[in-house]
Amino acid sequence: MNYGLQMYSVRDITEKDLAGALKKVAEIGYKTVEFAGFFGHSAEEVKAMLEENNLTVSGTHSSLDDLVNDFEGTVKYHKTIGNTNYILPSAPFMTKEELDDTIDKINKFQPMLAAEGITLGYHNHDLEFLPNKDGLIAHEEMEKRTAINFQIDTFWVYFAGKDPIEVLERLKDRINVIHLKDGLANREGRSLGEGTAPVAAVRAKALELGMHMVVESESLTPDGISEVTRCFEYLKTLE
Repeated sequence: MNYGLQMYSVRDITEKDLAGALKKVAEIGYKTVEFAGFFGHSAEEVKAMLEENNLTVSGTHSSLDDLVNDFEGTVKYHKTIGNTNYILPSAPFMTKEELDDTIDKINKFQPMLAAEGITLGYHNHDLEFLPNKDGLIAHEEMEKRTAINFQIDTFWVYFAGKDPIEVLERLKDRINVIHLKDGLANREGRSLGEGTAPVAAVRAKALELGMHMVVESESLTPDGISEVTRCFEYLKTLE
């Protein structure tokens, strides 16, 4: 199986040694990576790291601010590393004013990125599926008022009390990559197969719908590489 890894899962080493982290991730068996920061490395350096380890970039978690502050430079960076999925890991939405501003920016930059061959996506946590301070459900508003793609974090959907399988089916035309994640009812992250989220069912649905799966695991137990190794070994048991 061609699984990806969100590099935030090994954040205990990426800031100091991104090249070493990518090497270890590739050795485990992950085929793609999703970046959560580049830690001062140039696009050419990141491209070389990927090529050296036979990895491709499935996406990045990158901010709206980068697009606002330097659209051309940001696009050039992402094109150089081969990224075609620019994913917002979050954006302000807890009031109507914040949500309206975020939606306005999404609607500005989504077609601009599309013209450059880059898809704009949004990665949810739990609160996007719950009413904000003004009673608006941010995810529903983005579904209705934008053309953005969605990277569904299936654990956070589950944690919000929603059915991740239903969400994947309902939004399938706007999803090309999901996060496989596990955890407990107290928000605590766990390696895949060690929590209460429906990981096996989500994996099966993603396969059915042709969605790329990116593993994210957050608890660094006892370190990031150990944790994402356990995740990979668990996924092999489902094949």
